[in-house]
Amino acid sequence: MSDVGNVKGGIEALLFDLGGVIFEIDFGGALAVWSAHSGEREEVIGERFRFDISYERHERGEIDAGQYFQSLRSLLRIDLTDAQFAEGWNSIYGPELEIVERLPGLLAGRMPVFAFTNSNPTHQAAWEQRYSRALSIFQRIFVSSEMGVRKPEPRSYEAVSRELEIPLDKMVFFDDTLVNVHGARAVGMPAVHVRTDGDVERSVIEFIG
Repeated sequence: MSDVGNVKGGIEALLFDLGGVIFEIDFGGALAVWSAHSGEREEVIGERFRFDISYERHERGEIDAGQYFQSLRSLLRIDLTDAQFAEGWNSIYGPELEIVERLPGLLAGRMPVFAFTNSNPTHQAAWEQRYSRALSIFQRIFVSSEMGVRKPEPRSYEAVSRELEIPLDKMVFFDDTLVNVHGARAVGMPAVHVRTDGDVERSVIEFIG
C-alpha cells in the first residue's frame, strides 16, 4: 500500500518529479568542478553553498543565469566565469534510475503521465538533451522557470491542475523531496514520497490497476 492515504481509484493522471525520481542528482559534482576551477577546497564551497532566495528566484525565472552566477560569486567567495559556473552547474546529473526501464511496461498507455520539476533554463537544456529517451514517456513536462512558480508553493500545483484541466485530487504526485510531497497534499493532491524505485512501482501498480 502506498503512502498517499485512502485514495482508491478515480485517479486520472500521474505526475512525476524528475531529479531523484527519474534520474540521479548529486550537487557534489558541481562542488568538485567549482573547486577545481577556483582552487578553493570542495568542502569549504559545500559549507558556503545554500539553496537561498537567489536560487529560488532563478528557478522561478525571475533572474537569469548570469544574475544567479553573480550571486554565487558572492555566496561562495570564488571568482569564476559564467562558463565555469555553468560547467559545474550541469555536472550534477547522474544516471537514469532503474524505474525508467520499467515505467513504460507498467503504464502501457493506460493513464496519462506528466512531469513537474523545479529547474532553470541552464539545467533544462542539459537534462532535456541527456535524458531525452527517458523523458519521452511524459506527455508534458512542467518547468518552474517557465511557469513562474515552484514547488512547494500551493499555486504551483494549482497551475498544473489548471493547465491539464484535471482536478488536484485526481492526480497522484511522485517526489523525492518531502517538503514538496507535503505541499502537494496540502492542496488536496495525493502524493508519494519516493525513497526507492519500489515506492514508484508499487504506487503506479496500485493506481492503474
